Amino acid sequence: MRNRFDEQLFELNREIIEMGAMCEEAITSAVIALTTGDMELAAKVKNSGSMIDQMERDIEGRCMKLLLHQQPVASDLRLISAALKIVTDMERIGDQAEDISEIVTFLKGRTTQGMEMIEKMAYETIKMVTSSVDAFVKRDVELAKKVIAQDDVVDDFFSKVKCGIISLITENPADGEFALDLLMISKYFERIGDHAVNIAEWLIYYVTGTHKEV
Repeated sequence: MRNRFDEQLFELNREIIEMGAMCEEAITSAVIALTTGDMELAAKVKNSGSMIDQMERDIEGRCMKLLLHQQPVASDLRLISAALKIVTDMERIGDQAEDISEIVTFLKGRTTQGMEMIEKMAYETIKMVTSSVDAFVKRDVELAKKVIAQDDVVDDFFSKVKCGIISLITENPADGEFALDLLMISKYFERIGDHAVNIAEWLIYYVTGTHKEV
């Protein structure tokens, strides 16, 4: 019975890693579409959300079966609980990658030229997502803590981006709609960073049994 349970836990772990990779790909593609004006790539990201949503449902279903049909010990319960929280944040990362790509399609090929700060913020956010998934794969608490600390860097970029957008509107009021689109994009990146922090915090909970909100 325990061997079968361990196999199911292994599959759960594999599925979370696969979902994390899908989210990394979605956010990276969204950033490339944003910086290059690649409309085709933006459309692909918009269409990838259904796959990530299905992964979330599959993982949630597996977690429920593990809870109902098996007798998990404390560490197993922590993994299942953390998994349920982690996939929710991953799904939202996928949603926000879609949102960014949708705005890119509205920009009709116009890129972030002159707004390099957004690009820097975007790539710092990608690093957070990648590192949060890596921390889960490796059960690396120290890496998870670095992800949490990195959120301050992304937040600082967001503040700088807002100042840059204000300057953009001041210098060219006719570009107000474009500036608001950029503000929304940067806000989505800031939220993605928050979800990466959540993933890191739930990994720490799984490994240590301690969560700041538990």
